[in-house]
Amino acid sequence: MNTIDIVIVEDDEITALNLSMSLQKYGYNIVETCDNIKDAKNKINTLSPNLIIIDISLQDTYDGILLAQYIRQKYKIPFIFLTSHSDDGVIAQAKETEPYGYIVKPFDPSSLHATIQMAIFKYNIENNKKNNMNRLREDHSNVEKFEKLLYSRRSTDEPVVTFGEDYHLNVSACETFYKNKKLKLTKKENAFLRLLVAKVGQVVSFEQATNYVWDKHGATENSVRTLVWRLRNKLETDIIKNASGIGYFIEKS
Repeated sequence: MNTIDIVIVEDDEITALNLSMSLQKYGYNIVETCDNIKDAKNKINTLSPNLIIIDISLQDTYDGILLAQYIRQKYKIPFIFLTSHSDDGVIAQAKETEPYGYIVKPFDPSSLHATIQMAIFKYNIENNKKNNMNRLREDHSNVEKFEKLLYSRRSTDEPVVTFGEDYHLNVSACETFYKNKKLKLTKKENAFLRLLVAKVGQVVSFEQATNYVWDKHGATENSVRTLVWRLRNKLETDIIKNASGIGYFIEKS
């Protein structure tokens, strides 16, 4: 298990000590113990822990909920509530902060350990989903950019872009022609040519090619090389040039 740094926010000294000792036995690293919201904010900002355990009732108030709201707004750090309260109103307020777990005092060390593991697991899953969504949005933005660039290369209002010598691309149909004869290319081969034509005179990197041509991530540089090898065998002339170790390009006429 990778070391997990934890900040404990608990104003009862005995409970804080028991928490710290119990968690250390499971291999967790307790980087700080705080007994008030102000100190906790400073330490969280300085230490950037992997997880925070918060007692809902700090200094006989519900400052723990306020701290959780602050963490949710400012940081991407999972937190778990620890409390002796079972009041429905308090629990309802706590739920609104979307904690990753909830432990009732007196706590059982093994249950706390399981709750922490589930909290970290849930956080990582959510974080991966967010990263994937951001990557998909970025890929979609890049596709739109290339499409606009491709359409800007038309010399007339017709959906046709010429390139190389005697080649043209029907932008609407995503079909490639040589001397007005349609070439029998696969969908991916046509898509790759489309990208090369959009960036004619510039190098299309392996990453750009995989993001544009393949609908899902998982393609590699070798996937691109194999695609180019097949494509070159189908083209009438050698118009696809190598940019060694970087990608491919079509020279500007």
